[in-house]
Amino acid sequence: MLTRRHFISASAMLFSPAISRPLFANSWPDEAQRAAWDAQVTPPGYDAATTNPWGLHPRFLPTRVIANAGLTPGDIHVDAVAHYLYHIEEGGTAMRYGVAIGRDDLYEPGTYTIQRKVEWPHWTPTQSMIRREPEVYAKYADGMEPGPNNALGSRALYLYVGDRDTYLRIHGTPYPRSIGTRASSGCVRMVMAHINDLYSNVVTGSTAFLYPPEGYVSALS
Repeated sequence: MLTRRHFISASAMLFSPAISRPLFANSWPDEAQRAAWDAQVTPPGYDAATTNPWGLHPRFLPTRVIANAGLTPGDIHVDAVAHYLYHIEEGGTAMRYGVAIGRDDLYEPGTYTIQRKVEWPHWTPTQSMIRREPEVYAKYADGMEPGPNNALGSRALYLYVGDRDTYLRIHGTPYPRSIGTRASSGCVRMVMAHINDLYSNVVTGSTAFLYPPEGYVSALS
């Protein structure tokens, strides 16, 4: 059974300087457009450890922490209780980021493989999302083009079980004030500037562990 555990040491901190179906469109933003959007979602003078125009609690800013022994570098661990995502590094450290997780019973703890990475992805809500909240999602049934207002934001890591796409993502969000809450339709949300930093360090084939909130029982456990 997948259980939440204290996989990160709380000591010796060091500060570092939506469920969706992929839509394969005929056109994608070119390099210049992607760079312009990256600049739009990255605050001027951005420093990951201190920049905070989003009004986040300081504990949700990117922080380097000491990792417990035995964790695999490159893997991701999501603590659904503290709303943290840890990316394990070589040398016994991890980068910690604040996240939002799925609301109510939409969060799905489990062990996943990151099979796909996309910069400035398209997004299409699933049929279950449309049925559940047609007033919110029906207008996007044919998909949403990439851009700063896209539900997946600037970057998306696609979570699979074997060869099956779960439609769960770790992704940027145009709603950064949701970080630290249970707000999504199942995905793990991050501030766009933060996932831009994380994205370049994540290798496809890495494992993502999504730990359950306390008292949560999952069929995927």
